[in-house]
Order: sequence, then C-alpha cells, then structure tokens
Amino acid sequence: MQAEDLDLAYTHLCQAMGRTGESRSPLLLAMVCLGLISRQQTLAPVLTLIDEAEARSRQ
Repeated sequence: MQAEDLDLAYTHLCQAMGRTGESRSPLLLAMVCLGLISRQQTLAPVLTLIDEAEARSRQ
C-alpha cells in the first residue's frame, strides 16, 4: 500500500472511531482487526504483527 493510501485508510479509521464514540471504539477496532486477520492466508504474519504492535504500544 502506498503511503498516501495508508494515510487515507488511517484517516477513515479515525473518523469512524470518532463517530462510534470513545466507549465503543475498542469494539470497532476489534471488529476491524478480526476482519483483516480473517483475510490472511497463514497465522505467522498475524502473530508477528500482534507482537510488533504490542511492543510499540509499550514504548
């Protein structure tokens, strides 16, 4: 994905979270994540991405 497309996707997600509201945003994010995970062919890249995201969130 090009940087511009990534920016547009991130902006769209942020706007959806804003419309959903703070209390329901975790549910929205979980649903988006599960949807994206289900499109992967194998488990390994999913687990790697989860581990990387967790590590970055602790920085």
